[in-house]
Amino acid sequence: MDSLAVHAVSDKVTGPYIDTGVCWPDNQGGKGHNVTALAMPDGRYAVVVSETRPGDVFVSKSLDGPWELLGSIKVASNAFSDRAGMSNVSIMIRPDGDYMIVPRSGAIMISKQGILGPYVVQGPGVYAQVPGIPEEALRAMEDPVIWFSGGLYHIVANGFDARKAYHITSVDGIGHWTFRGLAYDPTKDFLRYTDGTINHWHKIERAGVLLENGHVTHFTFAVVDVPKDKECGNDTHGSKIIVVPFDGAAMDRDLQNAAKQSQAPGVPAQPK
Repeated sequence: MDSLAVHAVSDKVTGPYIDTGVCWPDNQGGKGHNVTALAMPDGRYAVVVSETRPGDVFVSKSLDGPWELLGSIKVASNAFSDRAGMSNVSIMIRPDGDYMIVPRSGAIMISKQGILGPYVVQGPGVYAQVPGIPEEALRAMEDPVIWFSGGLYHIVANGFDARKAYHITSVDGIGHWTFRGLAYDPTKDFLRYTDGTINHWHKIERAGVLLENGHVTHFTFAVVDVPKDKECGNDTHGSKIIVVPFDGAAMDRDLQNAAKQSQAPGVPAQPK
């Protein structure tokens, strides 16, 4: 893969964005694939690279750089460490200050010693443990994104064969994951513009979230309008990034209300 990590800026989350160039041009020419960024507690920013340089972490005091290679993520050896491949990595800082990673496999990895770890894999991938996720999706899950809002840990992961994504939640972010249903389906009319236009993409993948005041306000997606094997270099079908507003405050409120109702007298308690 010849992917580069590129920095783009805008004064609005929905764009338009201006490409300001690769993030670390003096380090392997800016090489980076499936990058994901976060703000660290010490005020620095970090970018984690998947796939092409698995688990490399770059840091900077400014989003404008310069970016410095901090090191590579380490994983402690245990019975589940074979599930810790640095592919499609999503990373967050838990409310308790621990770093948490979910890679393509769906394994939960936690570090109490900073962003580089070592991370301890908490068990096998979580997807197969969640009743309700269709079997066709379990065969090909990827691109998880994890976040914490409304008192719950959330994962949205893409079933690339099914071309649908699935939403699960957990109270502690480690076990007892609950299936919340489809996160999105490219065949449905949910990408609506303010002028009434409805857009469809053949593939919607690599979800990301923007949180403000503790709730998701926007999702980002990588999209392409044809099957991947029909997308060729220098044509008009190159993959694109779209930004989609989302009412995460309403979602969190609805999930909290559902939890309260499930605890009402006469209703069996849900596992915690």
